[in-house]
Amino acid sequence: DLITIAFGFLRTGPVLFCDVFGVCCVYLFQVFLCGCQNDKNEPKYVDDAKNLVKPERNTLEVSFADIERFNQNLATVIQEEYYRVYPYLCRALRNFVKDRAEVNVDKEYYVSLTDVATRHKVRELTTAKVGSLLKISGQVVRTHPVHPELVTGTFTCLDCQTVVGGIEQQFKYTQPTICRNPVCNNRTRFLLDTNRSTFVDFQKVRIQETQAELPRGNIPRSVEVVVRAEAVEVAQAGDRCDFTGTLIVVPDVGQMATPGLRTESGSHHKGGMEGFETEGVRGLKNLGVREMAHRLAFLACTVEQTTPRLGGKAAAAEELSPEMMKKQLTPQQWDRIYSMSQDKNLYHNLISSLFPTIHGNDEIKRGILIMLFGGVPKKTVEGTTLRGDINVCVVGDPSTAKSQFLKQVSEFAPRAVYTSGKASSAAGLTAAVVRDEESHEFVIEAGALMLADNGVCCIDEFDKMELKDQVAIHEAMEQQTISIAKAGITTTLNSRCSVLAAANSVFGRWDDTKADENIDFMPTILSRFDMIFIVKDVHDEKRDATMAKHVINLHMNAGQTNEQAAVEGELSLSVLKKYIAFCKDKCGPRLSAAAAEKLKNRYVLMRNGAREHDQENVKRSSIPITIRQLEAIVRIAESLAKMELAAFATERHVDEALRLFQVSTLEAAMTGKLAGAEGFGTQEEHELLLRIEGQLKRRFAVGSQVSEHNIVQDFLKQKYPERAIHKVLHYMIRRGEIQHRMQRKMLYRLK
Repeated sequence: DLITIAFGFLRTGPVLFCDVFGVCCVYLFQVFLCGCQNDKNEPKYVDDAKNLVKPERNTLEVSFADIERFNQNLATVIQEEYYRVYPYLCRALRNFVKDRAEVNVDKEYYVSLTDVATRHKVRELTTAKVGSLLKISGQVVRTHPVHPELVTGTFTCLDCQTVVGGIEQQFKYTQPTICRNPVCNNRTRFLLDTNRSTFVDFQKVRIQETQAELPRGNIPRSVEVVVRAEAVEVAQAGDRCDFTGTLIVVPDVGQMATPGLRTESGSHHKGGMEGFETEGVRGLKNLGVREMAHRLAFLACTVEQTTPRLGGKAAAAEELSPEMMKKQLTPQQWDRIYSMSQDKNLYHNLISSLFPTIHGNDEIKRGILIMLFGGVPKKTVEGTTLRGDINVCVVGDPSTAKSQFLKQVSEFAPRAVYTSGKASSAAGLTAAVVRDEESHEFVIEAGALMLADNGVCCIDEFDKMELKDQVAIHEAMEQQTISIAKAGITTTLNSRCSVLAAANSVFGRWDDTKADENIDFMPTILSRFDMIFIVKDVHDEKRDATMAKHVINLHMNAGQTNEQAAVEGELSLSVLKKYIAFCKDKCGPRLSAAAAEKLKNRYVLMRNGAREHDQENVKRSSIPITIRQLEAIVRIAESLAKMELAAFATERHVDEALRLFQVSTLEAAMTGKLAGAEGFGTQEEHELLLRIEGQLKRRFAVGSQVSEHNIVQDFLKQKYPERAIHKVLHYMIRRGEIQHRMQRKMLYRLK
């Protein structure tokens, strides 16, 4: 056939056969669009092509699998010579639309290819793949504004007013080489007629390798992706996307790909007319004798978002139906998931399978497991979004597997980012506004919380973060948005992720005698964690022997795979990952009426728990919980129901949620380890602090100063705890009532 002959000549490369080759591609692609049918034996692309005449439409999605079934030779040509044949495919689509559309609209049409089988990583892009059809995957870290790109230019000769049209542009502004009027010899003086020229939406995005694809110890590689037409504004910073298109080589100059702008100007004509561009632009001639470098870029025709898993979108009502779930799975997959959801020991099996290399700490494993399943996000009538993601904090002694929990979660979750608090700035955690090196425009570069959108952000050494950096994540942890107002950019971005944080004690090891001084967190940060676990390295002979045996066995069997280790009811990590992803995507339980009533009663009981403290004439801690903690218990109960693919969270789920909240946050608060946090503390300690503050204010008036050492010694003589004295001084300094002077030896009263 013609395409075989043309493809044979294509490898020899003579320009003479380019038109023959193009005609073959146009003809065969039009035949494909006419003859391709769907499962109902109806034309598959005719109706979609007719809709392209609408002003907002210009791109037709075509399945590459359909092309392979229709004509393997055509599919091979598109696969190997995509960059060369793509204009012919668009021309065939334009002819196809004009023949069938009721209204003749003169505009450019584009083809978007989907269902390309092989996916490549950013690290696999080499010059051998230039020009061929590829699908690459990566995470979007930077997006540029949408610009109009000049596709086909129409120029007017400034000497004879001759109109020169059909000048194609490709990544640079190109004028006619010479006027078409045989009498006129103008080569440089042309004016672009924007009304007769063709423009298309143009956007650049930068993608980089995901954390899961990155080889250990390597820096993530990135590549610029150019998208046009309907593919613009599809990918946002933080999204993981598949891009279908081709790899191209472009000159690495400052204004190479800036739409609507020229490259660096060439020779200037001093005698030119004012008001018109008089310099000739001929590609990159103006580089002169400088060394011209090139770089790889990716020209994409299709953008598809992938794996929005573990983020917890609100499931629609029909998604709760098992019949709807079953239609989207193979019988084997459905049987496995259904049998797992009906297993009475599912909760225990999931916990024992989640961290096979970490011994003990079962409550922390339960908390992290519940965080991975997550609650259900909701939207009120007023449009307010209630988060469904669960935040967990693990605080305690060194060598208690805190960082190991974070590392394994970052490798296990499909969309997770691991970072260290000490090495992270506020902009690195949220988002940064940077100036693009090519267009010199301000663009937004995603931080860790944005990159973890619909996933988990693991922050190690959380206590080492600067105070200003902790304040920056307040909004991201509760409202799950990041607001930016810098360099003329005012926007709100999504950070719908769970935060898993690990922190050490201020003193290195946990000191029970110093209570809340072990934690140097702001109260507003503590209240945003749904569960706070305190883990201590307790010296116990039996426990130490068990731990040592586990670690030694781990080193002896380090090469054993997860599948080999999955015995006695344990699940492999691959099965566990699929089950969590399915539950997150397909299930959105709500509280049942009985569970809601029980939770309301328990909430009221806990708020009024202080009334029971004098039953035995022994003062107990008064630990009221706030609405924020009540919402945390609701999310935990929803996560437990989601774990079982249940439509409603029952009283049993509420009981377990209350128990888990009790052994984590409430237990820490009862022992005074979270005293001073928002909603936590003891009544006795609060009254003690007020007495010390009152005496301190009476000791010296506003505008006077006293020795801090003398103040502390006087209160110690009155049998006041030294910890409480320093706490009051610390609070008054933070409120701006007193300040240190004379090398922190004196205290000065401000107000």
